Formats: sequence, C-alpha cells, structure tokens
Amino acid sequence: MLGLMPLRAEDLKLRTVVIDAGHGGKDAGAVSKDKKSYEKTFTLSIAGKLAERIRNEYPDVKVVMTRSSDKFVELRDRAAIANKAGANLFISIHINSSVSTSPNGYSVHILGKSSDKNRDLFAYNRDVVKRENSVILLEDDYSTKYQGFDPSDEQSYIFMSLMQNAYLEQSLLVASIISEKLKGGPIKADRGIWQNPFYVLWKTAMPSVLVELGFISNQTDLAVLKQDAQRDKIADRLFEAFKEYKAVYDSSIDLGQNKTEEPKAPEQPPVTTVRYGTQIFASSKNVDPKDPMFLGYDPVVVNIGSLNKYIIGISESEDEARKANVKIKDKYPGSFMVKLTAEGVSRFK
Repeated sequence: MLGLMPLRAEDLKLRTVVIDAGHGGKDAGAVSKDKKSYEKTFTLSIAGKLAERIRNEYPDVKVVMTRSSDKFVELRDRAAIANKAGANLFISIHINSSVSTSPNGYSVHILGKSSDKNRDLFAYNRDVVKRENSVILLEDDYSTKYQGFDPSDEQSYIFMSLMQNAYLEQSLLVASIISEKLKGGPIKADRGIWQNPFYVLWKTAMPSVLVELGFISNQTDLAVLKQDAQRDKIADRLFEAFKEYKAVYDSSIDLGQNKTEEPKAPEQPPVTTVRYGTQIFASSKNVDPKDPMFLGYDPVVVNIGSLNKYIIGISESEDEARKANVKIKDKYPGSFMVKLTAEGVSRFK
C-alpha cells in the first residue's frame, strides 16, 4: 500500500486563481445610455488582460477564466468552476450602472450584510445587488436550479447573511488590497469596500471578491472604459493587487512551515476537554451568539489573536460531531470540522 506524500510548503501556496468576466452572451449586463457599449464586453477585455499578466509572470499559477469568449455562463456555474478548480482566489469583474448619470467610480464587494449597521440586509447597493443577481432569471428552470432563490425577492437574501464563513477575513484582505491599488488609476472615484449578498460570492468556497470598475452610465467612466489602453491600466492595477495578495498568502505559509513546533501538552485521559465541532466562520468582529445567523445553535467562540472562530455542533464524540457536521454543511457550505483541545483549535478531517 502506498504511503501518503507529506505536503510541501510549495503545495500550500496560492496556485490557482479564477477570474470571472461578468455577464456574457445573451446577458449583456449593464448597457450605456446610447446602447452601444456593454458591460459584458468591458469585463471580458479586462479579465483577459489580467489573466494574461498573471500567466506571464507566474507560470506556476493556474489561471482559470469562467468565460474567455462572449458566451452565457449560468451564475451557479461560475462558482462551480472555481470550486472544481480548487481555486485559492476568485475575482469577479463587473461594471456598475445607475439610472442617474452622476454616480461614478469603482467599488469592491465581499459577501455579507449591508456594510451599514443602520441599514437592512442589502438596502445600500440594493439595485446593484439585484442587477448582478438577476442573470438567474435568464436561465431555464431557475427556480429549481437555485432552490427557490428569487433575486427580486428581499426574503431570499436573508439566508445569505448566514454565509459569512471562514473566508471572510481573507476576502476582506483581498478587497482592501484591490481598493488601494485602484486608487489614482483611470477610474478616479473610490466608492469603498462593501459587504453585499451576491450569489456568485455566496457559492464560492474560497476568498472571493466582486469588483465594480466604474459606471457605464457615467460619461467620464465610460470614456475610460472604451479605450483599450485605459483597460490595460486597470488590468495592471488589478495585477499589482494580485501580486501583493499572493505575496502575503505565500509568506503566511512559509512562516507556518518555519515556526518551531510548540511542545505538546501532557496527554489527557479519555474524558478530557478534547471535543469536536464545525467551524462555520472566523471574523475579527464580535458576533452576538443569539444572532439569527447561528440558526439556533449555541456557538463556542475561540479567540486567536484578533480573530474569533465560531464553532457549532460540538461534541466529545467524534462520531456525533461528524453527524452534526453533515447537517451543518447544508447550511454553511464553507464550514469544516475542527478539533478542540487545551492547546487550541485545529482543522480536523
């Protein structure tokens, strides 16, 4: 019987990135006021340029595009492509739009509730969220495929608030780097980083961001987007963001490999504090254990530095915890099993 090869640090680095060119085919996305420019065209151009830059400088990184031509790709399939590829990062590229011609600028979005605690789930950017999710309505039998999710129904977004999973912190890091790199670029106005319930981010099991690169409804932004040289510059800035994030991602692996192993605590008798559970997400924010997002579970919160790990379905029995994990993963797709000991929390398979 062949033994398992130990994982090397190289194997754990950022090796696969999925670049999602928003819309495509029969889904034009946002359209300019004169009906001559389409979101799907700009997103494909910028996505292709970004992919080319990554491939040229990082030949060891696998770059997957959800589409490389003007074709229609179902929303759920975009996430499925990223999950199947085992991607370490998902970047979805879009162009914004508004009824008014005055809004302009870029914004970066990660999965979550509306960023303003005084607003409802997706009150801010409501139109953006509905528009980006509405592609579902172009698909055949969408109500079956998306298990009743209706992009026009606000109630459908409540469940998305549960999906602030273990990738939230990394997604926020990616978003922060991208936002910083876009400053001073062709699209001038910085509209900030937002947490919003985009379906394509909900279903990706990795750090994921959605970038709105200007407003097609604004004449200044549109003039920029129509120029190939300017789209080159935008792609350059996204590539610089990728480089920085990859450096941070890879260095964290190196640091982990180079750490001196801590001496293990004395082995405890069988009826000790060793327990098993399912980590549903980690966040630097303190979340009320009574929050509806916990679906009635009583979470255990383990603090690691500035990070809080939220764990549910805990049992001293590994078998019982595994049974609970099966049900939990239906509600929290990004969750995973962990082992809790006196030494801390470790991922457990």
